[in-house]
Amino acid sequence: MLTVDSLMTLAAYARCRPARRPLEIAHRQLRSVPLGAPLRLQFEDEQTVRYQLQEVLRVEQMAEPARVQREIAAYAPLLPDGRNWKATLMLEWADAALRRRELPRSAGVAERVFVQVAGHSRVYAVADEDLDPARPRPVMAVHFLRFELTPPMSAAVRGGAAVRLGCDHPAYAAEVAIAPATLASLAGDLAAQVAM
Repeated sequence: MLTVDSLMTLAAYARCRPARRPLEIAHRQLRSVPLGAPLRLQFEDEQTVRYQLQEVLRVEQMAEPARVQREIAAYAPLLPDGRNWKATLMLEWADAALRRRELPRSAGVAERVFVQVAGHSRVYAVADEDLDPARPRPVMAVHFLRFELTPPMSAAVRGGAAVRLGCDHPAYAAEVAIAPATLASLAGDLAAQVAM
């Protein structure tokens, strides 16, 4: 659980950062899934979120408990709760001119991203829950996704079932199998649930 007291002080983090940074980057890479250009999903967990928080606190030199608590509250929605996967969807274009041209075509892409556990129906992402539904949605290159899995889906994943990640947006259609090592990490996000 992320709390002000569970995070390292700025001084403690500065001391251990050189040794920890390669491990944290490797963990993030393990949970990163490219989904055809330009889509990439970063599946979040407590370790990825904790690392992001520590980096923000370091860069901002933020140590005051109330400000740290506000940062924790901002990042808390990225934590899976045992019934779902949470991910950051990034649309990555290396060229700025290409990004300006392509970004408008990406409208609605976040809602068309899905996971499919072998033997089960697709689960489409709930996208950008942090945005006000009463306001028009801007076209963005970063989206926050939640994939809500049923108890049988979770049990299948924990039991080793294959999972595919895909997008059926007309401009960015793609589908990939989630690699076994990544899937093993994602299975750890799912708690045993009683089927309803």
